[in-house]
Amino acid sequence: MKKHVEINKMREVGFQYEEAIKTLRTNIQFSGSSVKVVMFTSCIPNEGKSETTFRTAESTAMIGKKVLLIDADIRKSVLAARLGINQELRGLSDYLSGQVKLEDVICSTQVPGLDMLFAGTFTPAAAELVEEPAFEKMLEWARTEYDYIFIDTPPVGTVIDGAIIATKCDGAILLIASGGVSYKEAQRVKQQLEKSGCRILGAVLNMIQSTKGSYYYRSKGSASSKKQEYRNEEQS
Repeated sequence: MKKHVEINKMREVGFQYEEAIKTLRTNIQFSGSSVKVVMFTSCIPNEGKSETTFRTAESTAMIGKKVLLIDADIRKSVLAARLGINQELRGLSDYLSGQVKLEDVICSTQVPGLDMLFAGTFTPAAAELVEEPAFEKMLEWARTEYDYIFIDTPPVGTVIDGAIIATKCDGAILLIASGGVSYKEAQRVKQQLEKSGCRILGAVLNMIQSTKGSYYYRSKGSASSKKQEYRNEEQS
């Protein structure tokens, strides 16, 4: 029987943010039936990646899909804390290091259809762990059990873990904080993902600050406007 966790804390978001997440969800769905394992990454920390991953997973589960969210930031995850989960949880790192079985670390949530695999015990040996055959074995199993597997990875521009995980995914979403990274840095991360052989599904422009009263106004920390929020690579 799966361990159950209660998601207790997520900041309130507005209608436009929810619409942006729905747009992202729909674009992922229309990326093709072969796209099941999708990683979310960024150039640097604090670009809103973990929240966007969770919101997309939650939104996808709410339309009747069976979703597994994997927190693969096993160096320094913030997801469990942001969700208000205070209990000690074993997770991905514990499974990959052979300390627990996979069925012991998959958690159900109060969101119907949404299961989560948390990061587990933090370790600096993250790159070595995600290269373990157990990681691919886990994804093979998940493909048969879930409609979508969303993976929250560390920033590709900071550590190598995300690039390693990219080799095992069907597609990648790149989070970019408006004004937070340079064009050159974003291009470098994009090229690194391309070298991994992972298809880049698109980019999310996050944390847009616009003039109040504007049609596309969003407060700091929200997803970007519907117009700018998701740009498919084929259109750019």
